[in-house]
Amino acid sequence: MVNGILGRKIGMTQVFDESGEAVPVTVIEAGPCSVVQIKTAEQDGYNAVQVGFFDRKDSKFNKPELGHFKKANVQPTRYLKELPVDSLDDVSLGFVIDSSTFSEGDLVDVTGQSKGKGFAGVVKRWGFAGGRKSHGGEQDHRRPGSIGQSAQPSRVFKGQKMPGRMGNKKATVQNLEVIKTDPERNLLLVKGAVPGSRNGLLVIRKAVKSKD
Repeated sequence: MVNGILGRKIGMTQVFDESGEAVPVTVIEAGPCSVVQIKTAEQDGYNAVQVGFFDRKDSKFNKPELGHFKKANVQPTRYLKELPVDSLDDVSLGFVIDSSTFSEGDLVDVTGQSKGKGFAGVVKRWGFAGGRKSHGGEQDHRRPGSIGQSAQPSRVFKGQKMPGRMGNKKATVQNLEVIKTDPERNLLLVKGAVPGSRNGLLVIRKAVKSKD
């Protein structure tokens, strides 16, 4: 069975639980996703399914791409992703995965592309305190300070926290609780924030860790 789904981030809001407490949630459009390709351990060395999400016009694809979708008899989609599966017993080409895969109270891991924030210094990127604010340190407010060694080994170690590009990389938030599901509108309400901007692609998988 496939324990994951593709979706896109709609935005954030809040809902109220039974005790009247406000719960911050992210609204995710989860699926529907169609199985476009099946990979087996015998033929490919591992079990997985390739799923498509977000229908797109045929004119946006070339003939080999259209043939790939036609083989599975599904509508061409903008996104294609592989999802690992434990068993392929209940899966076939064209099989549709929707938000009903998840139930209220499930824990999920959500993967997305974090927001890109451009080139950033060490204060913004790593939370450095910066230099002294007086007594000759007026030019050192946001500088990293000493970064290297003396005569031995006379170099900067790999992995040193430095200025550079911030964000815009794959990120996963684990063990988020599913607060509510809406299969009719293919929506999931997940407690807390998830990576990425609005309309960004997300991969939602059931968490390995149980709620207990």
